[in-house]
Amino acid sequence: MIPVSDERLFAEFKANPPASPALIAQAQAKLSFLLPADYVGFLQQMNGGEGSLGENAYVALWRVEELGDMNAGYEVAEFAPGLFLFGSNGAGEAFAFDTRCAQFRIVAVPFIGMDDLRDAIPIATNFRTFLEVLFAVGIPFSQRMRDGSPN
Repeated sequence: MIPVSDERLFAEFKANPPASPALIAQAQAKLSFLLPADYVGFLQQMNGGEGSLGENAYVALWRVEELGDMNAGYEVAEFAPGLFLFGSNGAGEAFAFDTRCAQFRIVAVPFIGMDDLRDAIPIATNFRTFLEVLFAVGIPFSQRMRDGSPN
């Protein structure tokens, strides 16, 4: 995949102001795993935001201070243990770090039916690539549903 400049990647994305190191550390202290370094770098540039990534994807990436409450609200620990949600497509799919493996993957999962982790669609192994995949081709789960195929 050809790298995309920040200018192109975030042209239609309404970014929140950067998260402070103290805010990131506060959120990190509540987790049983380390947030990926490139995701932390993203938070230091922009604390989430919402908008289009290119012509293929719309994303709502949550603020670092919302992560714990959002995961608790969606009961992720009960319905999808090992996943940690950090945003969505603004509709029926969530984006999550899959912490069940030593090398985290970023996956898309349906909010409804999240308990069947076989439906978790791997998108990337790091946050920047995740953003670039969405920019280039969109969300694989959405395409699968448009095709009508279950896999």
